[in-house]
Amino acid sequence: MKILAGVLGTIAVLVLALGLWAVGTYNGLVGRRENVARSWSQVENQYQRRMDLIPNLVATVKGSAKFERGTLQAVVDARSRVGSMTVDKSVLEDPAAFKKFEAAQAGLTSALSRLMVVVERYPDIKSTQNFRDLQVQLEGTENRIAVARKDFNDAAQDYNTAIKVFPASAIAGFGGFRDRPYFEATPGAEKPPVVSFGGR
Repeated sequence: MKILAGVLGTIAVLVLALGLWAVGTYNGLVGRRENVARSWSQVENQYQRRMDLIPNLVATVKGSAKFERGTLQAVVDARSRVGSMTVDKSVLEDPAAFKKFEAAQAGLTSALSRLMVVVERYPDIKSTQNFRDLQVQLEGTENRIAVARKDFNDAAQDYNTAIKVFPASAIAGFGGFRDRPYFEATPGAEKPPVVSFGGR
């Protein structure tokens, strides 16, 4: 009878330990997933900050009658494409939507870079205080975007690793935890972005 009680007690302790491990593992995965979502919200915040700067930038540059309209229109069109997308953290569940978001943002980055290169040819625009202020804000925003994307990738890597490592992968499978996408470098990203602010 004592042996049976000892065996049952051992089994009960093992089941309790396994249950506690499963709950702890699940909660840890939830915490990592929420960290990815928090990092994603920072990416969105920085991209929104850039979107908010663009109308002022366009208005300032538009003031020059000789400015190349095609370059300006490319920025307006790229901003419109980004603005037409409905993006929330559900995009993290859909790799195709994530890629579409990333491509639209890359298009806007490229259009803004071209705009800044062209502005170099227009000293009357570059000399205005308003434009110089916008340049500083845009440069700061681009730096914040780069940091937010790196932080997001770090959080996604931590989460993706956690859901794939055994034995936590078993809990992840039952709990519906799925991989999160990464931001990838765009072609030419090894070169510094051309938001050259001449005269500074």
